[in-house]
Amino acid sequence: MEITWLAHSCFRLRGANVTILTDPFPSSIGGSVGQVEPTIVTVSNKHPNHSHLEGLEGDFRLLEGPGEYAISGVYIRGIMTPSGAQDPPQHRNTAYFFEMDGRRLCHLGDLAGVLSDQHVEELTPLDVLFLPVGGNCTLELDRVGGIVQALEPRIVVPMHYRVPGTTVELGSLDPFLREMGIREAEPQPRLTVTATSLPAETTVVVLRATGIRESSGN
Repeated sequence: MEITWLAHSCFRLRGANVTILTDPFPSSIGGSVGQVEPTIVTVSNKHPNHSHLEGLEGDFRLLEGPGEYAISGVYIRGIMTPSGAQDPPQHRNTAYFFEMDGRRLCHLGDLAGVLSDQHVEELTPLDVLFLPVGGNCTLELDRVGGIVQALEPRIVVPMHYRVPGTTVELGSLDPFLREMGIREAEPQPRLTVTATSLPAETTVVVLRATGIRESSGN
């Protein structure tokens, strides 16, 4: 499986027979999703930066909320997660758990609150966790480490943080790296996940936002 971060909370997950696109964003944030023909598109919440479908090509299956889905050999579970105390219902967030090509992944969307024991049970075990780390409308930094400890993924891929070239007001990646005990990380253009490539202990992998022309990943 090949994982590419386009920007913000948008990833392309390319498996043997399926391509999944998460949380597509508009060009107004300073980037482009590009020419992607997904099999499945998941939307974690209704904010335009997470739900921009215009320009996507092909006949894809759209998932926009909680439920269990079996599509083209991929199992997907959408789970409603805590939102901010003042958030209206339309801002509610869905986390997605994927079983794809023998790997287990979780995209937390705009998670803003602590996960319950039931949430943790429904979202684990995990190989790869896509984790929002830029604060603002998502998790505060002091809660991020607890989420990682609770879900115990083999790989953590940070997302939803400030990247040069974007217009979204978010915190930078550096405080999260310090929280995880990492001094520096060289952004990678993509992540290939196989049974033999998974680390024995939780490892942070920083990806380059390939949909942002000026991105450096910091």
